[in-house]
Formats: sequence, structure tokens, C-alpha cells
Amino acid sequence: MMRDITIGQYYPADSILHRLDPRVKFIGTFLFLVSLFVADSFWGYVLATVFLAGIVGLSKVPVKFMLKGLKPLFLIFLITLCFNLFLVPGEVIWEFGFLKLTYEGIQQAIKIGIRLIYLVIGSSVMTLTTTPNQLTDGLERILKPLNKIRVPVHEISMMMSIALRFIPILMEETDKIMKAQIARGADFESGNLIQKAKNLIPLLVPLFISAFRRADDLAMAMEARCYHGGENRTQMKPLAYHARDYWAYAVTLLYLGADIAIRILL
Repeated sequence: MMRDITIGQYYPADSILHRLDPRVKFIGTFLFLVSLFVADSFWGYVLATVFLAGIVGLSKVPVKFMLKGLKPLFLIFLITLCFNLFLVPGEVIWEFGFLKLTYEGIQQAIKIGIRLIYLVIGSSVMTLTTTPNQLTDGLERILKPLNKIRVPVHEISMMMSIALRFIPILMEETDKIMKAQIARGADFESGNLIQKAKNLIPLLVPLFISAFRRADDLAMAMEARCYHGGENRTQMKPLAYHARDYWAYAVTLLYLGADIAIRILL
């Protein structure tokens, strides 16, 4: 299960998406997420499917690897679908006690399910094709105007970069600790809910100790290198737009415009 989490991972490949400016991917991902809530008809979701399939194809990331990231969220999907199926009022199709399956509930569940899946895949494309350093630089440049109102943009971007970098590390550490504890006779599956929670103690304690140790090592390394953020800090590879970035903006805006037009007309 831990290896199925793809958020925060970077998949190296030679694709047009990997070479795009991180600001383009940030803004493009945001516009795609907006388009998912604009779409409210069959043709709107068809357009979103075609656009997302094209982006996944251009990324050169294996589809199986990308879909693997949906497994840890299966329970959330299931709960969300059940709430929409039985709690949305409308024309009743099936009824059992206080549970009422409605035609409108089925439609809403399908829409929400598609939005959640596309939201996860769309966000994963950005992180899988962008290194943590690029994400930090891109977010910092996008939020740079907030420096005028004394918002610590660089510190926020650095915290986000470190968090994304630590996700796969902690997942790998959790997997190693879990295997080591199972080899020593630990049981994480049997028992009721309270017993399962108690069984997690041999996993959580060494994981927290390891996380704090890594954080302390990182802080010492940054201090030893005289790291300081904020003004007068330069970048080794300054961000600059190229022709492909402007084309990416144009395609994304064209897609969003077509999605809005479908919403208005249909």
C-alpha cells in the first residue's frame, strides 16, 4: 500500500511536459481543476477525458504507474460515492429503510467520482514531471507579488518543497519498519479497531523518531551551509519562458474556453 502512493514522487523521462516551465504546470493544473467543476454534461467530461489522456500521453509516464496512485484513495472514493448515492434527494429508484437511491444521486455520484479521479491524476502529472526544486522555484515566482505585503513567499515555497521531498522518503521508511516489525512477530491486521490502533505503536514510534532525526539532520546541514532565504538570494537556474511554454498556455486556455462554451450551450 505504501508503495502505491505517487504524490510527491518524480518520474524521470524525456518529454515535453518535463521540459515545460514549472509555472506553466502550476497554472495549467489549476485551470484543469477549475475545468472539472465547470464541466457538468456528458460532452464536458468527454472533453476533459480527451485533454487528460493527451497530457498523460505527452508525459511519457506509464499509465499503470499513474493509476497506482488511486489505490490508497479507494476508501475515500467509496465513502463519497455512497453519500451522493443515498443522500441526494430526487426521483426514488430503490428504497430500503432510510436509504433511498435516487436517479439524481446516481448522476451526482458519477460526476463526483470522475472529478475526484481526474483531480488526483491531473495533480499527479504535475508532481511526476516536475522535480521538488522546480516546484519550489515555480511557486516562489508565482507568489512573488505577495512579498510586497510581507508574506514570506520563499519560506512557504521551501516548506512545500521539503514536505514533497519527505513524502516518498517517509513512505519507504514506513515500509521498511513495517516489514522489520512483522519479521519480529508484530501483527497489524488482526483484532478489532482499538487493537489495530494499539498494534500501530511499534510502527509509529520508530517512524516519528526517524522523521525527527531526518529533520534535525536537514536543519544542521542548512545551517552549516549558511542557508538563508528571502531577498538577495539568487538561483542557479533562473526560470525563463520559452516558445513551448506559451503554446502550453494557449492550449490550456483553449481547452478551458471550450469547456465553458459547452457548459453555456448544453
